[in-house]
Amino acid sequence: MAENKRTETTEGRRERKRRQTRERIEQAAMTLFLQRGFEATTIEDITEAADVSKRSFFDYFPSKEEVVFAWQDAFADRLMAAIAARPADESSVTAVEAAITATVIASVDEPGLARGDLIHRTPALKARDQLKYAKLEQKLAEALLLRKEGDPLERPRMRVLAAIVIGALRVGAELWQQRPPSASPQDFAREIFTDLWKMLAEFGDEAKTRR
Repeated sequence: MAENKRTETTEGRRERKRRQTRERIEQAAMTLFLQRGFEATTIEDITEAADVSKRSFFDYFPSKEEVVFAWQDAFADRLMAAIAARPADESSVTAVEAAITATVIASVDEPGLARGDLIHRTPALKARDQLKYAKLEQKLAEALLLRKEGDPLERPRMRVLAAIVIGALRVGAELWQQRPPSASPQDFAREIFTDLWKMLAEFGDEAKTRR
């Protein structure tokens, strides 16, 4: 019994140490990226600032780019958790709007804004940034389908809804870069969704007219 307890404690300490090391590398890298610029910062600069070996860096991140985008997995996980937490009897449209709004607002802090600005002004990162939307779309579709108890008949509808919403999120992220300094993330997200549902209704009316 005592042996099992020691093993669990050791494993807990090991995981905690790995998390702390990863966070230290990420923090050191982001500090240097914001101070010097992404291109001007080398992996050697990061390992020296984080007090880790180059080998340790690659144990956690395959490249400099992955340090910048480490937040994406966490964002997707939080989004899926937010979808799962919505009331079961809530419509998919209401659930997805509430979940994405809450997840985006939670991510719009000072480090998040600084990271977004870095990506926006660095061409190599800006191109890489577009890949996240495909992953988000897939994860969102999966989360929405789970709310339908995996009903295969709902899969196409949930995939379409996820594609539409993530497309709006992509456009919203671009518009956010042009926001006035006093813009509220919550109001901005609400406006994006209001415009989205309105446009979809208008497109539906146009389609009916053509028939």
